[in-house]
Amino acid sequence: MKLIDLSSVQNVHQHAGSYLDELCQLLEFDYASYATINPVSGDVQGYANYPDAWKLHYAKQSYHNLDPTLTQSAKSIAPVDWGCFEQNTKFTKVFKDAHDFGISDRGLTVPVRGPYGDCGLLSVTRDCSPVEWEKLKKSVIGDLQASAVHMHDNVTKTGVLARAISMPALSSREVEILQWVAAGKSQQDIGDILSISHRTVEVHLRSGREKLGALSTPQAVGRAIGLNLIMPG
Repeated sequence: MKLIDLSSVQNVHQHAGSYLDELCQLLEFDYASYATINPVSGDVQGYANYPDAWKLHYAKQSYHNLDPTLTQSAKSIAPVDWGCFEQNTKFTKVFKDAHDFGISDRGLTVPVRGPYGDCGLLSVTRDCSPVEWEKLKKSVIGDLQASAVHMHDNVTKTGVLARAISMPALSSREVEILQWVAAGKSQQDIGDILSISHRTVEVHLRSGREKLGALSTPQAVGRAIGLNLIMPG
C-alpha cells in the first residue's frame, strides 16, 4: 500500500493546502490533514499541512500502514477521538515520533463516505489540556463535519479521487457471475444457469478477482458489493 501526497501531484486542486490552513486558523487547530483510501488497493492519497520534515519521516517509515487514525477511522461512520487509541501500540509508535516534530497526539478524525466505496478522512490535532480539548470539540464538531464533506466533494470533483479509486472495469459476464456467487450459488449452479461450463465460470471468477485485487472469491464479492457493482445476496 502506497502513500501519495496529492499536493505534489501536477494538476491537482491547488486550494486544498490553503483550505486546511484556513480551517486550522478558523477552528483553532494546530494541524489538519485529509486522506482518501483506495477501496481496492488500499493506497492512501491526501493533503496535510504538517511540517515537511514530519511528512517525509512518516512516508519513509511507512506509518500509513500502521497509523490507526487512518486504518481504524476508515471503518467508522462517526468522528473518532484519538483518545480511544491510547492503549494501541501502533498509535504509540507513530505519535512517539510525532512528538519529536512538535505534533500532539490529541486529535480527531472525521470520516466521510462516498457512493463508490470511497472514504475521506479529515483529521485535526491540537496541543492542549483535556478540558480545553473537550470544550473545543463540542464547539466545532458541526463545522468539522461540514468541512470534511466539502473537502471530499471538492477532491472528487477534480477527478483525483476517480483516478485514485480506479473503478475496476469488470465485464458484464464477470459482474453477472459475482452476483450469482453473492446469491449463494456454486460454480456448477452458475454454469447450469448461464449454460456455460464450470471451468468457464472459474475463468471469469479468476479475472474478476484479479481486477478487484482480491485473494479469494468471497473477498472479490465483498469488494464488488462495496463498490456498488453488485447487490448483496
